[in-house]
Amino acid sequence: MALSEQYLEDEIHPIDIVEHIAEHHEWDFDRIGDDQIAMAVEGQWRTYSITLAWSGYDETLRMVCTFEMEPPEEKLSELYELLNLINDQCWAGSFTYWAEQKLMVYRYGLVLAGGQIAGPEQIDTMINAAVMSAERYYPALQLLVWGDRSPKDALQVAIAEAYGRA
Repeated sequence: MALSEQYLEDEIHPIDIVEHIAEHHEWDFDRIGDDQIAMAVEGQWRTYSITLAWSGYDETLRMVCTFEMEPPEEKLSELYELLNLINDQCWAGSFTYWAEQKLMVYRYGLVLAGGQIAGPEQIDTMINAAVMSAERYYPALQLLVWGDRSPKDALQVAIAEAYGRA
């Protein structure tokens, strides 16, 4: 059964949909408030903290996917260079590093202006894209920070999407 088959009403709060998706996938989650939810999603490389928040003011569903990272100070300029290279390859969302919190961050905002409604498949895809992007670039980030690779060399290990059939 598709996720959207359970939603036949006209207007459902996006965070209610996210909560249902978290239950469906059996992710640990905490409903922080009416307009915000936080969850933990297990990846291959690590567990990602994902927070989604609804802003009624600008009709945007904001997602932040984070994981801890503590690069040495002398690696920060190269890290920012690598993040620019990574973001050139990301079509939905972008990465940044929050140095004060020591967090690598993937952010995305789904604008639903004009009373648009996000469907469960759309939100599920948004969450999965965040985890897939973090998983894809995690090895490159580690190689740059701890493996003494240049940004361009580190990016070469990013797991490429497979096309075609074997």
